Amino acid sequence: MQHELSKGPLLNDKGELNEAGYAFSLVKEYNRNHIKANKARIKEWDYYYFGDDEYGVALTIADNSYMALISASVLDFKEKKEWTKSYMKWFTNGELCLPSSSEDGDLSDIEDNKYDFKFINKNGDRHLICYLKNLRDKYDFRCDIKLTKNSNKSMVIATPFKDHPRHFYYNQKINLLSAEGNFTFGPITHKFSKAYGVLDWGRGVWTYSNTWYWSSLNGFYKGHLVGFNLGYGFGDTSAASENMFFYDDKAYKLEDVKFNIPLKDGKEDYLGKWTFTSEKGDIDLVFEPLIDRYSNTNALIIQSKQHQVFGKFSGTIKVAGNSYTFDNLIGFAEKVKNRW
Repeated sequence: MQHELSKGPLLNDKGELNEAGYAFSLVKEYNRNHIKANKARIKEWDYYYFGDDEYGVALTIADNSYMALISASVLDFKEKKEWTKSYMKWFTNGELCLPSSSEDGDLSDIEDNKYDFKFINKNGDRHLICYLKNLRDKYDFRCDIKLTKNSNKSMVIATPFKDHPRHFYYNQKINLLSAEGNFTFGPITHKFSKAYGVLDWGRGVWTYSNTWYWSSLNGFYKGHLVGFNLGYGFGDTSAASENMFFYDDKAYKLEDVKFNIPLKDGKEDYLGKWTFTSEKGDIDLVFEPLIDRYSNTNALIIQSKQHQVFGKFSGTIKVAGNSYTFDNLIGFAEKVKNRW
């Protein structure tokens, strides 16, 4: 059953979700001070990805309470290469001051001698100005990107965790952001003029061990903006899934999805051809990978094993009595296992 959220505070006086479900905008009010769970379990992040057919860039500012993460990735789709660098700060416990809303608020003091990240957000007009030292091979990374919304509709979900009443995930994905600007990395200088991206805005209290699947598409096909957010794997999603399809300025709710990762020699073959299906048959996609951005951070009781795979999507999504077909649009799909 898909339950649509109403306006109001996200949490009640006990620190539990007032409602579980989905929305097309950030209707619930998040306040870190209302959390009643162990403060070390609070995790907050802003993750941006944007790109065109040649290059993609991913930027992260995350405060996971016991540590913060500042990260940048550059993806070269023609050469099928990627470069990622992450810097950590320990025991930040919210000192990065991520905004309580995605609608307004800046992240402008995230800096030291290794990085300087500014995520400026004035009423939804976003300006990302970033420097990161030694992204790879002694080459520094810089970008100056402006992002604008093409729709007031987005994917929002409030997800509880079974047997953990004060744990939750409040998430917004703003798809189909238009990106303009440039980045430099060593000998690469690239200007984005017709590029699109997504903001993954996450706030919540997480359980220790989780596995999730997430996929995002943002592109332009035959005169129309086309995008989706697909995912599952964590929490109690009985009130709503996080699956939505975006077409120009419209958004459509989808129910279930399954990521079918191929096997090779008994193991998941992340660079093989994936398919995406649903019980109702309204999702029928083929994903042809170009790059597997793989990382496995393992520090005793903390581990994050990630396969974020970038490639080309083709297929059909059926919503509201219509079929929408597209070919060779670049997006990504990931499987992440965390002990955190």
